[in-house]
Amino acid sequence: MKNQKIACFGYGKTTRAIAKHFGPCTFFDDKITVPSVDEEGNTLKPVGEFDTRLFTHEIPSPGFPPSHTLIKNAQHLISEYDFFAPQMPFSIWISGTNGKTTTTQMVEHLLSDKGAISGGNIGTPLADMSPDAPIWILETSSFSMHYNNTARPNIYALLPVTPDHVSWHGSMEEYYNAKLKPLSMMREGEAVILPKMFADAPTKGFKIVYEDEKDLAKYFGFDASKIKFKGAFLMDAMIAMGIDKILYDRCDYDRINAFILDPHRQEEFRDARDRLWVNDSKATNIDATLAALRTYSDYPIHLVLGGDDKGVDLEELFTPLKRYDLTVYAIGANALRLEALCKQYAIPCILCNTLDVAVEQISKKHNRHSIAMLSPAAASLDQFTSYAERGNLFKELAKATK
Repeated sequence: MKNQKIACFGYGKTTRAIAKHFGPCTFFDDKITVPSVDEEGNTLKPVGEFDTRLFTHEIPSPGFPPSHTLIKNAQHLISEYDFFAPQMPFSIWISGTNGKTTTTQMVEHLLSDKGAISGGNIGTPLADMSPDAPIWILETSSFSMHYNNTARPNIYALLPVTPDHVSWHGSMEEYYNAKLKPLSMMREGEAVILPKMFADAPTKGFKIVYEDEKDLAKYFGFDASKIKFKGAFLMDAMIAMGIDKILYDRCDYDRINAFILDPHRQEEFRDARDRLWVNDSKATNIDATLAALRTYSDYPIHLVLGGDDKGVDLEELFTPLKRYDLTVYAIGANALRLEALCKQYAIPCILCNTLDVAVEQISKKHNRHSIAMLSPAAASLDQFTSYAERGNLFKELAKATK
């Protein structure tokens, strides 16, 4: 392969890692308006200067939509996964709408003694992963799989799938198709852990079908009472343990219970009055928030909602909200929209607009028998630089209450 014939679509982390190992390459990005050369010697060009005849490989960044003019004009398009397929070792792919990161981390934790490493959507581009590692655990998005034609996992674990990225894929059907694409390429002797809704999806791999945690516990012979995680994290843990069981016939409760969750995912802490607060700032979509609510369904809940919801249909959130004993504290860009929906669904709501006001209002009513939770079902960029900044401020404000 001649390096100068690789075109990278999008000047991002994934493609820049490819250029570091196989470059210099030519980058095309919507943000580039004037041709230039970066410090690594890569050529940066505006999208309008792309000519597919000059390249042998055209690699899109994850998330580059099929509707983009570069994708439409490319004649040598190859996904990141397909590009590395020839050197990919035994691989485990983790996908689904929510929980991919946690499950991937849990699998790496359980298989660390076997030399397994993780990457993909979780943070390490495939170009930076060692081909000498015996096992790659890849958090895999529907974006990545959309462009795959040859790469396949040896074990594929699909977490529950709910509506997401519909505008990117064009329809829910296409979103589902992307999630199921690896099945068509898998071979006999390879395993697929699959939600029941996709039980009939064709594959040569061995299907392990589940609807909930009870199905997984029954199939693998796990005792859920010995696993410390709750709610959605219990399913993540069981899928990770299931993969360990498939590969090495192990069931190590102490090892999975030693796993530490990332901050901002149902992160529990207490204030000076011993009241329980839950930082779930990473819940940036409806399904993640509903999963958190299920975990604490036995308690009265003070729920901070709001941010940049990107125009999603919030009806799917409010119908289930009626099942809970809760009050909504609305913040962010969609605060007024949330207030109106709360009124429509007869759900108690306090319009706060900002997080500091929400915590102040919650503190007036919160006690040792209730739960105060930031699980916003929306992105953070309307008021914060990241979900982490939002979560850290929530913890700081809550711990300062008296």
